[in-house]
Amino acid sequence: MESIHRIAAAVCDPEGELIVSLGTVDAPVYLRSSAKPFITTAIVRSGAAERFAFTERELAVISASHNGEPFHVEAVRGILHKIGLDVSALKCGVHEPYHEPTARALRERGERPSALHSNCSGKHAGILALTVHLGADPAGYLEPSHPAQRAILEVCAAFVGQRVDELPLGVDGCGIPVFATPLRNAAMAFARFASGRGLPTDLARAAASVYGAMTSHPEYVAGSARFDTDFMRAAGGRAASKGGAEGVMCVALRERGVGLALKTIDGTKRAADPAALAILAHAGLLDGIETQTLAAYRSPQITNVAGRVVGAITANEAVLGREVSLSPGH
Repeated sequence: MESIHRIAAAVCDPEGELIVSLGTVDAPVYLRSSAKPFITTAIVRSGAAERFAFTERELAVISASHNGEPFHVEAVRGILHKIGLDVSALKCGVHEPYHEPTARALRERGERPSALHSNCSGKHAGILALTVHLGADPAGYLEPSHPAQRAILEVCAAFVGQRVDELPLGVDGCGIPVFATPLRNAAMAFARFASGRGLPTDLARAAASVYGAMTSHPEYVAGSARFDTDFMRAAGGRAASKGGAEGVMCVALRERGVGLALKTIDGTKRAADPAALAILAHAGLLDGIETQTLAAYRSPQITNVAGRVVGAITANEAVLGREVSLSPGH
């Protein structure tokens, strides 16, 4: 054993009842990109998605931390075209595509990546759509006081069962406001996202549209060789998954009507996927999900520079058995 990554996690129902707990679940955690499905729900609820005739693929890429593959870029470009803006309106910054073959192809063509390749470009395009729909100034859409951000935070607060003024705000890696909430509340929010229970009717309807878009087109939510995409494919509509920076992972399980939220305490992303699968399996929540196809995520291999397998990242089953608390009846 070389390194240890400690996990805090909660599984809740839509009323906030804890079904599974591991570690501290009442300390605020920034949800980072795991909050994107709630942002997309706010856009749908506002009427912007209907006004601009967004497709399910476009709703999925708004919810995404995507690879920057060509189909992701074209989906984001399509959103901007529908709302009458171009790539210059995006303030998410620029980085190379996460998808190495796409990044290599750009380099070989002598092209530089644009903001369209940013993993958050879909979300930013969606927020710009909400901005245009509200008649607000697109230039200021990153500010917490902007009408689009206020509308988004109100929806996020409804999901996590808190008031907007109770949500600590920071700045996400792509520049938008990001809120913190206890893991218990985050798990409840994903249970509400899965089931619609605990939400106003219009918000539940909007959430169902986003859930359907993500699970019908999981390749737009992440991309090739990514956990969120492969997990949702394996789940076949039974679950929606959305990871976030700093070791955050959240899952909405529709048939059970519950949500999982976890945080790798040291912020290491590499531990989040195997931890999520191990906790869900320990709690008996992977029924109907093709886990064999997820084996590479359950225990990711570690290779050296020469490509030789020299180790693996695995959940400590003894810790799971000793420290994970399951509520009676679950």
